[in-house]
Amino acid sequence: GDRDIGEKIAFAMEKIGPHGIITIDQAKTATTEVRVVKGMQFDRGYISPYFVTNSEKMTAEAENPYILVYDKKISALQPLLPLLEIVAQSGRPLCIIAEDVEGDALATLVVNRLRCNLSVLAVKAPAFGDRRKAVLQDIAVLVGATVISDEVGLKLEKATVADLGSAKKVVMTKDDTTIVGGCGSQEL
Repeated sequence: GDRDIGEKIAFAMEKIGPHGIITIDQAKTATTEVRVVKGMQFDRGYISPYFVTNSEKMTAEAENPYILVYDKKISALQPLLPLLEIVAQSGRPLCIIAEDVEGDALATLVVNRLRCNLSVLAVKAPAFGDRRKAVLQDIAVLVGATVISDEVGLKLEKATVADLGSAKKVVMTKDDTTIVGGCGSQEL
């Protein structure tokens, strides 16, 4: 075996403890590195570069956001509007994790973010099929949200603030999303 890689894995295990998760990924460089991420990270980035809040780092960031976890596509803004109005009045940002945000819904969110300073981020849900459902459930538990899903009789237009989760911070790059300090259960 490779001693350097073994030492890096041992270091990672020591850092994260018994409840952490180690992900090994192929790098774009020849160096081997260890990154410790506090929180949950998944391999989907912001849906649109118009959500970027830090143009120097090219990241979309939100402090203390509400988090909507939805298992379908959002194409029209109408079903999201009641929730959006309540969140906008609260002054807190909204992070949308959905199968996709597209069409009129995406265009309207971008315009409102740019013109009205509506603090909103959107990211496609990670994974596919049954795995996606499981990951969305994990995210919901981490942030204290309810997965909005037709399967359990929850419609997006009927969602309330009580269905939303929250976290200390959400950071998105074009490639990945990190949720730090989820306000739900830490026992996944």
